[in-house]
Amino acid sequence: MPPSAKPSTPAPAQELPAPSYPAVESLLEAASVEEVRAFFAPVKTGLTDLKGPKVEHGKKAQAAISRAEELLELLVETRERLLAEAKGGAKGRR
Repeated sequence: MPPSAKPSTPAPAQELPAPSYPAVESLLEAASVEEVRAFFAPVKTGLTDLKGPKVEHGKKAQAAISRAEELLELLVETRERLLAEAKGGAKGRR
């Protein structure tokens, strides 16, 4: 008789590392809204210069870049607002 196979216990799931985006984080800590817009300007210009069948892909990329730009601007404005609130004291808090 062959020895009975013991069911192997599954290895404990390893915890995934916390996501870290140091490039985005450092950009948001130091950039202004104008700098965020300037960051995307060359890419947008390059996409408008596309010709032929790549135009449709360029339009989709432009839409995605515009959305990313809006989100980064919102994060920068939120950071600036929070810093202004911190400097102004705890006004408005109960």
